[in-house]
Amino acid sequence: MSTDDLNCDEIVELVTAYLDNALDEHTRRRFEQHLATCTGCDRYLEQIRRTSTELGRLPPEHLSDQARADLLTAFRGWHSVEQAQ
Repeated sequence: MSTDDLNCDEIVELVTAYLDNALDEHTRRRFEQHLATCTGCDRYLEQIRRTSTELGRLPPEHLSDQARADLLTAFRGWHSVEQAQ
C-alpha cells in the first residue's frame, strides 16, 4: 500500500461525498482504486447506495414527529463527537 492509498476507515468517511459526486478527481480515483481491491468496502458502498435509494422512496409522512426528533438528536450527537475528535 502506498502512502496515497485510502484505507477502509477513510472510505467509510468519504462514501457520502462519493455518492454525491462531491470528491475531487484525485480523491475519487483513489476511492475507486480501493474499491477495486476491497470487496468489503465495495459491498458497503452498495449497501449505502441501496439504503439511500430505498429511503428516498418513502414519503415524509411515514416518519413520526418523535422518530424525526430522535434521529436528528442522534445525528447531532454523533456529529458533535466526530468534530471533537
